[in-house]
Amino acid sequence: MAKRKNNYINNKDLYAAMVEYREKLKEAESNGKRKPQVSEYIGKSLLLICNNLAKKPNFSGYTYKQEMISDGIIDCISAVDNFDPNRTSNPFAYFTQIAWNAFLRRIHKEKKQSYIKHKNFENTVLMSDGGIEQTQHLKSNEFSEDLIRNFENKLTKPKKEVILNGVEKFSEDADAI
Repeated sequence: MAKRKNNYINNKDLYAAMVEYREKLKEAESNGKRKPQVSEYIGKSLLLICNNLAKKPNFSGYTYKQEMISDGIIDCISAVDNFDPNRTSNPFAYFTQIAWNAFLRRIHKEKKQSYIKHKNFENTVLMSDGGIEQTQHLKSNEFSEDLIRNFENKLTKPKKEVILNGVEKFSEDADAI
């Protein structure tokens, strides 16, 4: 029989810590006091979730991985008060999904910044009056052109509205094409 792998977070302990924090939060709100500080165990758990999520192959190869982790931690800490033990008993999944969404937002922000940088460079080259020799020397490379084209195509692509019974319903703009 295969040896069972130990998880880096004990979901039952994290759930118990979240329930305890939630009780302290309700008590503080009813007494008009400041919100209680998040326990060290919850903080360490959120840090572990974000760091280990960043190790997944989905997020490998990004140079801004540390920013992704930071965004994930900030969003998780912000969402601690919103965790409802009555709705779910799986805080690990709750915080992992929050971190995942934070990572995707960071990737989108960085791609947008990269597009702006490459588009600005392309416009600078086109507007330069240094002659044909200098323009050919400064001509943007294939990578920049692909990045710009892909980003602009993504902006003009119609978005899906709703998925009903596995069938995608597109907006009227997509039907006109």
